[in-house]
Amino acid sequence: MTYSMEVKIRYGEVDRQGVVFNAHYLAYLDDVVDSWLREFEGDFESLGWDLMLKNASLEWHGPAGTGEVLTVEANVSRWGNTSFDVSFEVKVEKRLVLTATIVYVGVKTGTTETLKAPEQIREHLSNEKVF
Repeated sequence: MTYSMEVKIRYGEVDRQGVVFNAHYLAYLDDVVDSWLREFEGDFESLGWDLMLKNASLEWHGPAGTGEVLTVEANVSRWGNTSFDVSFEVKVEKRLVLTATIVYVGVKTGTTETLKAPEQIREHLSNEKVF
């Protein structure tokens, strides 16, 4: 399943070169995953599960500046035992701006103790039944 969200770039998110400051991309991507999870029917944290970023890889392809709208597409590209990868494509209209992969680790809510994603979460993010 691919999840899509738009992000409008604000003045304070652009650096002296006139492009989005790189650290903001991580915040955008994390917001996309959070929004995706918040569409889950129910509160994912009430399942005793949360997630933490373990690793991020970003590749810049071109500029995006103040007032432009980013379209961020995300999909789970790998499921592990307690971790999963989310791959991203970020565009302004049809122009590719950034690709990224974030490795998230499932954790017990309020801790850093690893925990496998509940089947309902896997189904929500994958749009497929997990057996």
